[in-house]
Amino acid sequence: MMAPDGQPHRSAARAGRPETDRSGGHVPVLVDGVIAALAPRDGAVFVDGTFGAGGYSRALLAAAGCRVYGIDRDPEAVRRGRVLAGRYGGRLRILEGRFGDMEKLLAGVNRDPIAGIALDLGVSSMQLDTPERGFSFRSDGPLDMRMSSAGPTAAELLEALSEPQLAELIRQFGEERFARRVARAITAARRQQPLRRTVELAEIVRAAIPKSEPGQDPATRTFQALRIAVNDEFGELDRGLAAAERLLAPGGRLAVVSFHSLEDRRVKEFLRRRSDAAPRASRHLPLAIAGSPPSFKLLSRRAIKPNAAEIALNPRARAGRLRAAERTASAAWPSDAVERRQRA
Repeated sequence: MMAPDGQPHRSAARAGRPETDRSGGHVPVLVDGVIAALAPRDGAVFVDGTFGAGGYSRALLAAAGCRVYGIDRDPEAVRRGRVLAGRYGGRLRILEGRFGDMEKLLAGVNRDPIAGIALDLGVSSMQLDTPERGFSFRSDGPLDMRMSSAGPTAAELLEALSEPQLAELIRQFGEERFARRVARAITAARRQQPLRRTVELAEIVRAAIPKSEPGQDPATRTFQALRIAVNDEFGELDRGLAAAERLLAPGGRLAVVSFHSLEDRRVKEFLRRRSDAAPRASRHLPLAIAGSPPSFKLLSRRAIKPNAAEIALNPRARAGRLRAAERTASAAWPSDAVERRQRA
């Protein structure tokens, strides 16, 4: 694969997984695919919009003499990241905030072109494995689910929503076909006492669902729906994708890893609409009617999936999907152009 400037990138020999990952620490999903897509090169600037444990940042820094800005809204990830940054002699800088606000976060610290942006969507393994964060139905903890320390918790959301609102949230964000049953059971339980613990909620959901997919806990979809709502994950994704389009230099790369169909569909549609894969208006129509020219070129028509070796190393990687695209020289699409292309 070629770098955005047309030169072969250096990741094939040097990227790999950072030694801290190979020695038993956190291994980011589809890291080799992400690095191949971003094509790191010396002197370039990259953004790791979902820093987490820093897996993509470390791989980028190992692949080339580049600089990386790591963004995360989780105060714990930011603390760990700033400790890690000390090992890289100024090549890694950590910014606390949401990746949907990356333009504002970068405005005061960077004036160089952005050569690549990586986004790893959803909850991190570290958040799942920390019971007091309240993300996991497998361990007892408070019903929190916030990626930052701001905003209402999952417990507060459960208390505030009516039964129909709760059913719609679980159906829409969790794709749970028994959403009404689950909402009815939660509503009945909270009449007795407020729901405060993860295990308590998980047991209520399991009892309400007559059958679930083999190998999947019945509470999975409900917990996913609550987490997405608590953290406004879809709004954040939409803002982040639009910000990446505006920030990336011509030839810059965007790589997005998602873990469920709702996320992947959103990324797929965003890139499809803005690429030459989108349906075309008539070439005889003026540009103002036909819509904006493509702002992205797809690097692969289909999502890239983890191979068997990666899944064996990290079973959570099984659901991972990578989509990547290269920025063209065309201007970022205004919102009205998106609507025109959707109708075309």
